[in-house]
Amino acid sequence: MSLLTRTTEAFWGLLDPWMFLGISVSCLPGTVLSLIQERRFGVLLSPSAFSDAWFSRFWGRFAGPGIRANAGEIVIPLLQGRASGGRVLDEQVAPGIEGTVIEVGAGSGLWVDMYKSVAEVCADPDAEIESEGAVKRRNVGSGGSGGKKGVITRIYGVEPNADQHPSLRKAISAAGLEGVYQIVPVGIEDLDDPTKWDGRVEKGSVDCIVTILCLCSIPEPEKNIQELYKYLKKGGRWYLYEHVRCEHSWYMRLYQRFLNLFWPHFLGGCLLCRQTEKTLREAGPWEKIDVAQPPIEPWYQAIPHILGVFTK
Repeated sequence: MSLLTRTTEAFWGLLDPWMFLGISVSCLPGTVLSLIQERRFGVLLSPSAFSDAWFSRFWGRFAGPGIRANAGEIVIPLLQGRASGGRVLDEQVAPGIEGTVIEVGAGSGLWVDMYKSVAEVCADPDAEIESEGAVKRRNVGSGGSGGKKGVITRIYGVEPNADQHPSLRKAISAAGLEGVYQIVPVGIEDLDDPTKWDGRVEKGSVDCIVTILCLCSIPEPEKNIQELYKYLKKGGRWYLYEHVRCEHSWYMRLYQRFLNLFWPHFLGGCLLCRQTEKTLREAGPWEKIDVAQPPIEPWYQAIPHILGVFTK
């Protein structure tokens, strides 16, 4: 590859985040017009509510589907147990997703359809155990490293942004997951509080947690990640694909920090410089950690990612 080609690729790679911001800005007039037409004037007057509505329009109609198409080539193998060292592999080398699942940041349901492609989905009533009003579910999967799919019996989609719920419900219906996938309309801190929503998740009862490009925007990440850790049972797995703070070089760290001055204001509070892997490592003791940056990401990746699994 010639120097000119490498320089051109780096230039467009460094410019790409700004073009992404531009797409978000282009959604701003449509968001305002839509809210006026729907007579939702209270949202227009509330900075946080307006930010949610703006981001929902941007992500659901424009950015989300493209990211789903590209990241799906990484995320689906991850959930099938075909990822290690940040690489996607041809063969299954680890357990796939199964049992009771918490999906954090379910959003508009971009990832809902993937569950049936990575596991068997069956709301098995025999897998339920009632305990003081809470539902525990035993691990009914067989998602070991022998190539067999696991069995998902329940999915809790955590999404406190109500503007995302209509699209999320449509995605659940289209995927045929009614009765298996339940929208949790509250934050992580209220998962086990039945007074805040129509359900309860008991700590220590969850087989798998899935976080895909969402930990960048959760409030109080240290507190909430520690809280999520408590929901995993012993041997439970946390599958993640997240963008993180750049660690490549001082000039890329500086560039990312400059970009981050603008990014959260146009991307629903998303923060680029979070040390998500460090926060997860410190959430509690882990039996195994297989997480790394995908080696295919170049040095000029202003928004680098980590991919892998934490096993409790």
